[in-house]
Amino acid sequence: MTIPQILSAEYSLSAYRGDQCPPGGLPEVAFLGRSNVGKSTLINSLLGRQKLVRTSSRPGCTRALNFFLINQRWNFVDLPGFGYAAVSKDVKASWGPLVLSYLARRESLAAVVFLQDSRRLPGPEELFLWEFLRERGRRVIPVLTKADKLKRGERTRQLKLFTEALAAFGVDPGDVIWFSALTREGKDRLWDRLLACLGGATDSGPDL
Repeated sequence: MTIPQILSAEYSLSAYRGDQCPPGGLPEVAFLGRSNVGKSTLINSLLGRQKLVRTSSRPGCTRALNFFLINQRWNFVDLPGFGYAAVSKDVKASWGPLVLSYLARRESLAAVVFLQDSRRLPGPEELFLWEFLRERGRRVIPVLTKADKLKRGERTRQLKLFTEALAAFGVDPGDVIWFSALTREGKDRLWDRLLACLGGATDSGPDL
């Protein structure tokens, strides 16, 4: 499947409460992961943009559901990262209900791209979210980011341990996408998976 030509990609709004989300209708994909996992970088890379989604040297800066309208046909949603210790407990407490409510109730949510740093293994927070998503029947695309940081032998070991940790959720090695914004590895494959969830592409063009 050809990577779609991105004719337009624009920031729509930031929702700090569920009632601030845009009306449902367009299919959307949410990007979920630990703070500093590379969500913003991955989204920018997918869209061929450098600064559409803000990246920060301070993990935990995203505190809202950030919506981006793509080709006037889909929404990409950058969810707040989790697990960053320096964020206050009060802020963490407000993030949890917002994100969980969105993941549970958003009818237009076609898939969740679940990002994991390829050098880490799923911890209690990741396992909780995998179980939460499975119980609600969400389609989840597992992505291991920063793939360029690992050598081939290290990848083999990490993939084995990663899929073993998520075996209860039906994840096998063939489901996992290795992604590197630096080398563009995984970009085509991830777009294939996204388009399958979003209903395909009506506007397509050469690789970005």
